Amino acid sequence: MFGCLVAGRLVQTAAQQVAEDKFVFDLPDYENINHVVVFMLGTIPFPEGMGGSVYFSYPDSNGMPVWQLLGFVTNGKPSAIFKISGLKSGEGSQHPFGAMNIVRTPSVAQIGISVELLDSLAQQTPVGNAAVSSVDSFTQFTQKMLDNFYNFASSFAVSQAQMTPSPSEMFIPANVVLK
Repeated sequence: MFGCLVAGRLVQTAAQQVAEDKFVFDLPDYENINHVVVFMLGTIPFPEGMGGSVYFSYPDSNGMPVWQLLGFVTNGKPSAIFKISGLKSGEGSQHPFGAMNIVRTPSVAQIGISVELLDSLAQQTPVGNAAVSSVDSFTQFTQKMLDNFYNFASSFAVSQAQMTPSPSEMFIPANVVLK
C-alpha cells in the first residue's frame, strides 16, 4: 500500500503492519538521512474519506522512541517529501503509535503511517521544520534562480553610449530580461 524512499538507498515497499491501520518502515543509519519520500504504491487506495498521517520516530538518549508528525498522504496527494535532518533533536508530539510494541534497534529510526479520517488529518499540525516539499518551494527556487540570472546578466550591462557597433553580436535590452 505504501512505499518509502531515501536518497542513495533501495525503495522500501514492504511496510511492517503493526496494527490494522498502522504501518512502519525501518530507517537504518538514520543519522545520515536528510529527506524521506513517502508514497502510495497505487495498488490499494485509501477507503473513501480516509488518509494516512506520516510520522518520524527516532530513539532519544534513553533509547525511547520520539515520534513527530511530518504530514500526510491521501488519494488526492499520494506522495510527499519530508525533510527530517532537523528533527532529530526536536521534541515528540502526540501520536497513535504509543501503545504499540514495535521492535526497535538503537540506530534505527522509523517512518510510521497511521490510516485516519481526512477530517482528523486536517486538524493535525505537523512539526514546523519537516518542510513538506510543495509547489511553493519550487516557485521560490525559480524566483531565486531568475533573480540570480538577472543580476549576472546585469553585471555585463553597458549604456548605449558605451556600446560599439558589432553586426555579428545580438544585444538584449535589460528591461526585456527584467520582464
